[in-house]
Amino acid sequence: MLKWAIILAIVSIVTGWLGFGTLSGVTGAIAKVLFAIFIILFLIALLAVVGIIHMA
Repeated sequence: MLKWAIILAIVSIVTGWLGFGTLSGVTGAIAKVLFAIFIILFLIALLAVVGIIHMA
């Protein structure tokens, strides 16, 4: 998921540089959503691991 967020962020930068503003905005928004989902899932996994370690 993080891989796709990075790829779409790069596509957004390149399309913005080439003058495709609408496409740049769309890919940028998708990259932000994917990155937010990645962060949420990462934090959930981190809390699960900390909880397991704390219980052991």
